[in-house]
Amino acid sequence: MSTFKELGIHQDYIKGLKELGINKPTEIQERAIPTLLTSKTDFIGLAQTGTGKTAAYGLPILHHVDASKPVIQALILSPTRELVQQIKKQLFKFTKYVDDKIFVEAVYGGEKIDRQIKALERTTHVVVATPGRLIDLIERGTINLNQIKTVVLDEADEMLSMGFKLDLNRILKYTNGTRNTWLFSATFPEEIRRIVKTYMSTSAVRVEVDKNSRVNQNITHLFVKTTLKEKTDTLIRLLESRGDDRGIIFCRTKAGTRTLVEVLKEEGFSVDGLEGDMQQKERDKVMRMFRKKTLDILVSTDVSARGIDVNNLGFIIHHQLPEQMEYYTHRSGRTARAGKAGYSIALIIPSDMHKMHAVQEQLGIKMTETKI
Repeated sequence: MSTFKELGIHQDYIKGLKELGINKPTEIQERAIPTLLTSKTDFIGLAQTGTGKTAAYGLPILHHVDASKPVIQALILSPTRELVQQIKKQLFKFTKYVDDKIFVEAVYGGEKIDRQIKALERTTHVVVATPGRLIDLIERGTINLNQIKTVVLDEADEMLSMGFKLDLNRILKYTNGTRNTWLFSATFPEEIRRIVKTYMSTSAVRVEVDKNSRVNQNITHLFVKTTLKEKTDTLIRLLESRGDDRGIIFCRTKAGTRTLVEVLKEEGFSVDGLEGDMQQKERDKVMRMFRKKTLDILVSTDVSARGIDVNNLGFIIHHQLPEQMEYYTHRSGRTARAGKAGYSIALIIPSDMHKMHAVQEQLGIKMTETKI
């Protein structure tokens, strides 16, 4: 395994990484960083969530910034407000010991646009954005992307599954020119292939980590047999058996999420929910509590859980298996992050058995029955 120094990372950044407890490169970092540091190329990086993709593209971007030029030189697009805030925070921490100050701004929905426009009037080198808010700024003529050298599509598959396809197409058309596009994704569905074909060079470098498995190898996949009538009791016993572990329970519907939160609260669990009808302020409050470990369990719909990146989650539970196969990958990827181990546990009623077999077959995983 290489060191960050051997990959070409400057000593000032290595000092910042060490302070964050990042001492050895992950596989995606090891395989992406040398190319992105030294070549002006389009790039496709396929790796699961929690494998260190932010540093894989973030460190090369920071190395390429000319801090003496007060213009936006790189654009990072990400699916959710939470992820955008997190990327900005991480890039800021990477630059702690760098002499030439690099300025990163985050723009996203849910906050007053005027405040973000004002922030962009200051020197800005890197913009991290959700697609919708960036389109708003472009239409108002309040952001200048004429001199960007790199566009990063982070969690590209999530952006498409959240309905940002048209926005992404508009942004990529708008920024077309001499820039390079770096695309990072956990999965590679047809819509991503289309973006690659339309907006990226045919000679784009492609790196695939764990190509034999579309799901993180550190996750143990389990299932518990139950019935519709006994499902809630089974879930309660399962949560009690997890001890002090923290985790996320995934539901298919907003109503199901709300109901389950109420039931678990009555049973004395430290729990709250995330679903699409919540105000942004409520959502932020729940996420803050979960990150600060005031909450042990989060109940969420698939869309609401996009971009949740909380370390040290011991498990995720599928209250129902998801409708789309990719969602199983995204759900499971909330645990076993940064090299740690975790459990993905499905509650299976008799009518789910065929779907469970399909999940195993298509994702190349083995789900083992567990008794509680």
